[in-house]
Amino acid sequence: MDANNALVVFQDKKIRRTWHDNQWWFVIEDVVYALTDSKDTKQYIQKMKQRDESLEQGWVQIVHTLSVETAGGKQSVNCANTAAIFRIIQSIPSKKAEPFKLWLAKVGYERVQEIENPELAQARMKEIYRAKGYSDEWVEKRVRGIAVRQELTDEWKNRGVKQNVEFAILTNEISKATFGKTVDEYMAYKGIAKQNLRDHMDDLELIFTMLGEKVTKEITKKEDSRGFDECKTASVKGGGVAGRARKDAEKAIGRPIVSKENYLELPEKEKRKKLGK
Repeated sequence: MDANNALVVFQDKKIRRTWHDNQWWFVIEDVVYALTDSKDTKQYIQKMKQRDESLEQGWVQIVHTLSVETAGGKQSVNCANTAAIFRIIQSIPSKKAEPFKLWLAKVGYERVQEIENPELAQARMKEIYRAKGYSDEWVEKRVRGIAVRQELTDEWKNRGVKQNVEFAILTNEISKATFGKTVDEYMAYKGIAKQNLRDHMDDLELIFTMLGEKVTKEITKKEDSRGFDECKTASVKGGGVAGRARKDAEKAIGRPIVSKENYLELPEKEKRKKLGK
């Protein structure tokens, strides 16, 4: 699940969520903080359970510990689905409870709509990027790149590659072969830390990223690669195709494709205007 979809905002409070068993699961501590502004959400939750005996008795049935993206990477945290969050809210005396219920229902319904009509998910994603200051030209490439990436990771999963660590290794192989840098090296070169690298790539960087991943997928299928090692070989080959194309392009346009530019201070749309693109 893309990061833009995994984080939602209620009245300026960020609430993390993860897609599990075909539904959204929300981080309980984030919900409690959004409704109470408590400085110690863990303690608030404990007291809340003590006040509501039926909630405490049913806690293990409605709460699941799931892996969720955090500032320090993925961590296991207590989460609840929409129905369970509604139950928890009943034990929180807050003026924000009713508007939060409406917000929660809307957030859940949007995901149902997106499953039934994937084009809605793309439309919302485009809206998010435009709101962040990206141009239509850039947004179209970024969204297409997300689709290409999803196709590749689906192929990896179907061929026995384990998510997280092995995905990261294969992605690094493609990046090294395409750009001469691992993802971490590329981020350091651009001067970004925890941000999404692709959100700080220009048009050509996005295009060659897509090329490397698309060709990798096609090679993986053609060679019927199975397991991590064979998919790694296909990743190096796919990235190599994109890398050679990058070098040819650099000779033709007289400048490197890999750029130190980022969009930390000046949004992409503004930087595009400044450069006259």
